[in-house]
Amino acid sequence: MNYSSMIAYRIEQLCNERGITLHKLATMSGVPSSTLDNLVKGNVKTPTLLVIHRLSNGLGMTPIEFLNFPAFLNYSFEDEEE
Repeated sequence: MNYSSMIAYRIEQLCNERGITLHKLATMSGVPSSTLDNLVKGNVKTPTLLVIHRLSNGLGMTPIEFLNFPAFLNYSFEDEEE
């Protein structure tokens, strides 16, 4: 699993846990729906820290909590192609 697919997975996981749609998350976070859609589709390979921060706030968590999941914690950026 690469970085962008891990972020997409995490967004979908958190939305499912909270029973919200991507559109609702966009409203709650202030991240445009188009940006969020591109993240989930994998069109955005490296979301900015600002986007992660806004998504985290919209979900009522810190960026650290947002990124605290097994796939991400075990990920090696050295394996990612630039």
